[in-house]
Amino acid sequence: MAIIRWKPFNVGQFLSEDFPEFRVPTLASSLATDVYEKGGKIVAEMNLPGIDPETLDIVVEDNYIHITGSREEDQEEKGKNYYYKEIQRGSFERTVRLPSNVKKDKAEAIFEDGVLKIEVPKVEERKTQVRIKANKKSAAKVTGKRPVTRARKADTKK
Repeated sequence: MAIIRWKPFNVGQFLSEDFPEFRVPTLASSLATDVYEKGGKIVAEMNLPGIDPETLDIVVEDNYIHITGSREEDQEEKGKNYYYKEIQRGSFERTVRLPSNVKKDKAEAIFEDGVLKIEVPKVEERKTQVRIKANKKSAAKVTGKRPVTRARKADTKK
């Protein structure tokens, strides 16, 4: 038996050994996504090992990519006594916000070696130049003279 340091006000230390950690499995939380820009395109990459690409549905809408799919449930064999069953199966969905406007009709998706890569070209943003109209009454007068400033105390003591 392991030696446990006694902490009189920490009752939970004794209970943590007797009860396993309880976690609600969610496949969506394990769908980590990398989003970056490369060559004028927004790229989203997601690791989806064990997923059949035919079960994926990808929709690009406004500034979002919505991915849905499913991981098939294996039939449990009789005679197998699981000690742990942590591989998550079933349907999943993930929505990823894109950092800029995209051309959704030009989106491309590639699934290779368990990695889903979605490339969507960015919309070129037009910059508009604004002209400023100055009212003659409020316009500052520009002259070649130097502005008059107060003399320093050191300069006045001469």
